[in-house]
Amino acid sequence: MQNLQVDGDRLWQSLMEMAKIGATEKGGVCRLALTDLDKAGRDLFVSWCKEAGCSVSVDKMGNIFARRPGRNEDMPPVMTGSHLDTQPTGGKFDGVYGVLAGLEVIRSLNDHRIETEAPVEVAVWTNEEGSRFAPAMVASGVFAGAFDLEYGLSRADLDGKTMGEELARIGYAGDREVGGRPIKAFFEAHIEQGPILEAEEKTIGVVTGAQGQRWYEITLTGQEAHAGPTPMKVRKDALVGAARIVGEVNRIGLAHQPYACATVGLMQVSPNSRNTIPGKVFFAVDFRHPDADTLAQMDSELRAFCDKVTAEIGVEMAFEQIWYSPPVAFDPDCVNAVRKGAKLAGFGHMDIVSGAGHDACYINRVAPTGMIFVPCENGISHNEVENATSADIAAGCNVLLHAVLERANALS
Repeated sequence: MQNLQVDGDRLWQSLMEMAKIGATEKGGVCRLALTDLDKAGRDLFVSWCKEAGCSVSVDKMGNIFARRPGRNEDMPPVMTGSHLDTQPTGGKFDGVYGVLAGLEVIRSLNDHRIETEAPVEVAVWTNEEGSRFAPAMVASGVFAGAFDLEYGLSRADLDGKTMGEELARIGYAGDREVGGRPIKAFFEAHIEQGPILEAEEKTIGVVTGAQGQRWYEITLTGQEAHAGPTPMKVRKDALVGAARIVGEVNRIGLAHQPYACATVGLMQVSPNSRNTIPGKVFFAVDFRHPDADTLAQMDSELRAFCDKVTAEIGVEMAFEQIWYSPPVAFDPDCVNAVRKGAKLAGFGHMDIVSGAGHDACYINRVAPTGMIFVPCENGISHNEVENATSADIAAGCNVLLHAVLERANALS
């Protein structure tokens, strides 16, 4: 099996054909969840799966499962996949690569007439991006029990259209129950969406887990006053406090390297007038780290600093942690299967932690899970210029093939 390879040209052609659906002028893709374009992408995927001899089922969240039989149909399937929906200004590879890499694994197994002990399934998870319906990864979350079905189907877009309504409209409101069935293993292939693999000149990222996240919303309230007559020493400038906290957020991120990320990406200043001292500032903080204890330490440092600075400058503070997602550690056997697959295929590889959320993070709650990363140009994703080489795309799929084979033929 060492020389077993997928058809990299066929995989690339499939990606480029899918990229025509929702193609943008700048070379990217806009295929928002449960739009007519998403339906077209789903229809194309289903047609390819049926051509490859798979049976196709759809659950009540619109998740698609294409199944290749195994010798032992009583065994739980080895599953792989990702998502077909994109960002409004997305690229050709985010999500769809993991779906079509799974299909290419099945096509290659067919080409080489290889039977697996367990069935192999390719999954398409609905609304991973969260661009149209919030939150992100909602359908894999329902599958994993993080959300209930009613919650998932009731998610609405900005026009008030719900996921349940739109699934019915495009014909993907399936009748299969969501989740509640065993999976032998799950693998997700994905572009890295960051610059590490490219910088380290490695072809394969062996993903050991995903960062935990803490999101905060902070409001500082001081006193609006005239920018000219008000002496500096008596001001209660909410923006000065916010600026100091932004600097501290950055310091905390740098202090907990190599994995910490700390970001202030949203800020609203009131009254936002050039000659008025800001009386109120609202801003958001995003902390990420793969270790829960370190993430808790970052939390503690932020809270202590916020208390200190607001007391010093005499402003009031409302501080709320609005979301906590614990760090994810992927299954050691699945991680080892990816690592062995990279070695078997002869690709340079390194362990890596995902800085972004993926459907695999939820599926990890109900099945042994692993991920495979390949480089993307300049680490850019969620952007129309998102790019990857055909060689790297094929390499990741070859590793996926070996990992799926190992778990599908394992007796335990």
